[in-house]
Amino acid sequence: MKLAVVLWLAQIMPQPYADQVCLATTVYLEARNQSELGQRAVAEVALRRLDSGRWGDSLCDVVTAPKQFAPTLVSPQYDMDNLRAWERAVAITLDVQQDWQKPHAQRSLVVPGADHFVVRALASPAWAQGAPVATIGDHTFYKVVSRL
Repeated sequence: MKLAVVLWLAQIMPQPYADQVCLATTVYLEARNQSELGQRAVAEVALRRLDSGRWGDSLCDVVTAPKQFAPTLVSPQYDMDNLRAWERAVAITLDVQQDWQKPHAQRSLVVPGADHFVVRALASPAWAQGAPVATIGDHTFYKVVSRL
């Protein structure tokens, strides 16, 4: 299925299903070739951004904010054709979202405090400075105190 179709479907779906689709799409696009831990970390960053309120009022708003996550960086014609990776991204997304409903102290955090990540082989953003929270697979996760 084309990315554009998936994102269109998310626009007409009721909550919380729309957010689940948007987050699963982001995990699929950003980290389908990564470990479960890496995929959980990507989902966690998006959820943390939602909680902050700085990037939008829904997960769909957060992950489709311009130039923040893969749904806005990948061609809308991208064919999301790896069914096994999609099923895995959906399962991980649902698990992370369920965990995120717990009180903060009871959550199983993978990248505590991280609200950004980068694939260093692809980009070197100005905000990626200082000690990272973690590196998992090819993603490096950061807590960005102030955006440059």
